[in-house]
Amino acid sequence: MTTAKKTTAARQGFKTGEAIVYPAHGVGRITAIEEQEIAGYKLELFVVSFEKDKMVLRVPTAKANSVGMRKLAEPELVKKALDVLTGRARVKRTMWSRRAQEYEAKINSGDLIAVTEVVRDLYRSDAQPEQSYSERQLYEAALDRVVREIAAVNRITDTESLKLIEQSLAKSPRRAKGAEAEGDGEDIQDEAEAA
Repeated sequence: MTTAKKTTAARQGFKTGEAIVYPAHGVGRITAIEEQEIAGYKLELFVVSFEKDKMVLRVPTAKANSVGMRKLAEPELVKKALDVLTGRARVKRTMWSRRAQEYEAKINSGDLIAVTEVVRDLYRSDAQPEQSYSERQLYEAALDRVVREIAAVNRITDTESLKLIEQSLAKSPRRAKGAEAEGDGEDIQDEAEAA
């Protein structure tokens, strides 16, 4: 297996050193474009590093678009995502297991607005009852993706990005009262059914 690194090349609009979003893993950085010989075929690969996860992914350049790899969101889309957080949570009245699958699909879609909707829908203020373990896991996964993309787009730290998100969530109409009493009993019942 031979490897030749191309450091300044650009493929399919992506170039080395550029921050990108990979749907299943969030924000990463293209560290190199390599050519490898695998099973007798020469393949050109993006080497994508996910610093926070201490992971390196190799994506064939020809497959980058089909796997959903994309450039960072534009600042206007980030503003729209922050506006989504100020809206009212939309929680469907279906079993938790089905909602969890839908949330997971949104998180792995790589679409900033869809992931932001998960953050909005699963967010709980201090005045509201605590989340279940699975709910908290999904919330934290979605929050991490949104935090990292907003931080990368706005060139700020993750902490500053988190503060922006929390400020937007605090503006939501239902946050002030902790008023989601009618839906909570149903969530507990859904948890019991899912177990």
